[in-house]
Amino acid sequence: MSFERTQEKLKILADAAKYDVSCASSGSKRSNASKGLGDATGMGICHSFTEDGRCVSLLKILLTNYCIFDCAYCVTRKSNDIKRAAFQVQEVVDLTINFYRRNYIEGLFLSSGIFKSADYTMERLVAVAKKLRLEENFNGYIHLKSIPGASDELMREAGLYADRLSVNIEIPTREGLKLLAPEKNREDFIKPMVKVKNEIIQYKSEKKIIKSTPKFAPGGQSTQMIIGASGESDQQIMWTSNYFYKKFDLKRVYYSGYIPISYDARLPQIGTAVPMLRENRLYQTDWLMRFYGFEVHEILNKEHQNLDLEVDPKLGWALRNLDQFPVDVNKAEKRMLARVPGLGMKSVHKIIEARRFRNLNWEHIQRMGVALNRAKYFLICESRDFERRDLTGPQLKSLILQNSSSKYQNILSPQLNLFD
Repeated sequence: MSFERTQEKLKILADAAKYDVSCASSGSKRSNASKGLGDATGMGICHSFTEDGRCVSLLKILLTNYCIFDCAYCVTRKSNDIKRAAFQVQEVVDLTINFYRRNYIEGLFLSSGIFKSADYTMERLVAVAKKLRLEENFNGYIHLKSIPGASDELMREAGLYADRLSVNIEIPTREGLKLLAPEKNREDFIKPMVKVKNEIIQYKSEKKIIKSTPKFAPGGQSTQMIIGASGESDQQIMWTSNYFYKKFDLKRVYYSGYIPISYDARLPQIGTAVPMLRENRLYQTDWLMRFYGFEVHEILNKEHQNLDLEVDPKLGWALRNLDQFPVDVNKAEKRMLARVPGLGMKSVHKIIEARRFRNLNWEHIQRMGVALNRAKYFLICESRDFERRDLTGPQLKSLILQNSSSKYQNILSPQLNLFD
């Protein structure tokens, strides 16, 4: 295979992979051994940041952009008139090793269109990981996209060589999937997730007895949903996320704003804005669910089926529940402090630690990095300054927005921080 042809393939298949956003930190603990290549211990992947501040990256490509399906939302659908290409297994292995040796990457994120069948495609993805591990002694990070409908045997083998596995459920609801991808079946997405979950449980159980038990997907599994293609409400999207978190113990759910690519009456028109702001709000809600103790129904319910794009979801919840505020920073329990707008979990821990030694005032709280432009309306402390005014939710919202700024201000709103 000529260098020019390989370069052309790389350009086509790397560009096609950009629509998959579920390739962040691995959480893997695969350390280097026997003088092999790479080390995935404690490593963040795909232009993510590690705990020590390093920015690291990976080779992110498709094995092929040929596909037997014709999903309306997908750029690689079979009816789309685009350049097609496919890597051979050895080509991906060689590219990964050569890029690693040149210090361009620290791992591989490999996905694929589905050609011939799910098992045929998954078998080749596994072959890449297997060659890297066994023949090249590569210990860097490997993330494989699981192919919906792949056999349990292939999924088990994939977990032995990959650090993380993920199956994109693509559309949040069964109805949306049926509308935009009628050839696909929701159960085919669920099947590999079940297998991976069960294998991880079995690995952890066996590891307690037999220390030499081979690792199985040490970075766990994740999934991704396309947002804004099929008309679901934010409530439907987050109920789906909550289901997958609890049912399959996922590490992450990713939300990808739909980029209009097709003249199709079922989809948003080409030229309409990508819902970046909505995507951000969904990530913030996801964060509240996973780290702040919120339940989905508290943020999204029948009365509030979509998130307020003007303010972050924690502030939105607080404005609807003013009867629970103000909170005394010197007495409140951790759970309630975490619900105060402008207080991140790091600040909550600092407050709990510091108030053991003295009562805190506004100066102390500000030094901890609390966003007082929001928090001061929901807190009281050892001070008479900033006492809560007798304002309604809409009045408080207006006041906070007036004193905020953001790069998204021209779109809608300033409130885009992930709660410190």
